[in-house]
Amino acid sequence: MVAMIGVLDLQGGVAEHFERLRFLGVSCCLVKKAEQLRGLNGLIIPGGESTCLSRLMKIFALDDAIIEEHRRGMKIWGTCAGAILLASNIIGEKPCLDLLDITIERNSFGSQLDSFTRFEAVPAVAKEPITLVFIRAPKIVRLGDGVKILLAIGDYIAAVESDKVLATVFHPELSNDNAFHRYFAVKCGVAFDNSQPIKDPNWRLTSWMSAWSS
Repeated sequence: MVAMIGVLDLQGGVAEHFERLRFLGVSCCLVKKAEQLRGLNGLIIPGGESTCLSRLMKIFALDDAIIEEHRRGMKIWGTCAGAILLASNIIGEKPCLDLLDITIERNSFGSQLDSFTRFEAVPAVAKEPITLVFIRAPKIVRLGDGVKILLAIGDYIAAVESDKVLATVFHPELSNDNAFHRYFAVKCGVAFDNSQPIKDPNWRLTSWMSAWSS
């Protein structure tokens, strides 16, 4: 069986993640049904609207299936809303998947108008600074046992991981930087084209559209 990463295809930045994986030559698929999770090495839960994603996962019986496959060994990466869904504790709300021992706070920087981009070094992930896109970003305010920080900006924890889970409160799929997608592929044991550059020189804001045009 080919090692493969799935992208949860319910709502949010699905196409952008899928395009990043395809650029790297990663075997990937879109996941809409519980049976499509079987045998996956990894799953990306994209950014979007966490309440909407949580409801859709329950409607399509994907929440229990994700937990079951995770227990089997499937790695998971949640970006922004995806990170919220993975958390064991969400301030002011009930947790959804409860697969990463962190406490997270929604919308820590304010509304959509308060979105921003910055460049930060993440030594475990890449040698050069990475482009980080924050959109209604949450904040990780507590770490449990077995969770380590990959990126902290002052007292703001922006990326963490455990053995089987990666969580970023920003959107790597919305830049030309492939470092986190490469990092997750390695974490999942999935092959990728190592000749592809960390930063896609041909990337444009609409590059994700090619994922649906071919």
